[in-house]
Amino acid sequence: MPDFATSFAPDAAAVAQAWLASLRAERRMAPKTIEAYARDLAQFAQFMAEHLGEAPGAEALASLEAADFRAFLASRRRADASSRTLARQLSSLRSFYRFAEKTHRFRNPALSAIRSPKLPHAVPKPLTPEKAASLVRSDPFSAAEAPRWEEARDQAVLTLLYACGLRISEALSLTPAAAEAATLVITGKGNKTRRVPLLPAARQAIAAYRAACPFTLKADEPMFRGARGGPLNPRLIQLQVVRLRGALGLPETATPHALRHSFASHLLANGADLRVIQELLGHASLSTTQVYTEVNRAQLLAQYRKAHPGG
Repeated sequence: MPDFATSFAPDAAAVAQAWLASLRAERRMAPKTIEAYARDLAQFAQFMAEHLGEAPGAEALASLEAADFRAFLASRRRADASSRTLARQLSSLRSFYRFAEKTHRFRNPALSAIRSPKLPHAVPKPLTPEKAASLVRSDPFSAAEAPRWEEARDQAVLTLLYACGLRISEALSLTPAAAEAATLVITGKGNKTRRVPLLPAARQAIAAYRAACPFTLKADEPMFRGARGGPLNPRLIQLQVVRLRGALGLPETATPHALRHSFASHLLANGADLRVIQELLGHASLSTTQVYTEVNRAQLLAQYRKAHPGG
């Protein structure tokens, strides 16, 4: 744990130690979390000691301006701290200052003017081809636990997510008429329409479900049905994946949307062009596809060399 006596004046160091003690005793934070908070405050104290020319005490911490806090965050950014790290450090400082105000040590309203850095859009991690296949093809439940037609339905939905890269809402909106075509016409976000090949594995899974389904499936109505015959609720597929994760020993990152992400990542790993993947996913921007597939520099360079006339 950092020694604040070397970077804070004695009165500020005492507040820092009392704050950490409160995190342990009152908020019952995990030791690792407390260590991270202490490290964040120590880096702030060290920066301010250099920034102000002396170890800051309670009075100096109370008189800091928004520009001082921004200077600290800028220094961390120059040290290659990520946006997530900066957001956590700002959260640590706010917690420290809230404690100081609550315990009548000092307060500083300038910190409230600092906005947290914008975090990158998070996407689920792709599964390995083996784990994706085990999730799609699994049949871990007996007929006594779930009707066979429901198992066939769930398998068909999961197959569409992985084999065709569909969003769960797109898969559940498919009609029998649409599923009979060689190429699916999908209307995604922003009413953007795209065409996706219906691979044999997906076609077979759909056929197995339709043969087992006890309800009449009209050509222009949603194909996937719930236990009472109404349109299938996506939450049921999400819960089924949770059960399958436990049965198959898969990580928590194994979600319905992770299958779409795996579809894109596995295509890229096998040499598919980014523009093709963009079209299959229905992304308006190629940059979205690059983030979505977690493109590494080697893959980007390979795509560049393939596409550039001088490559």
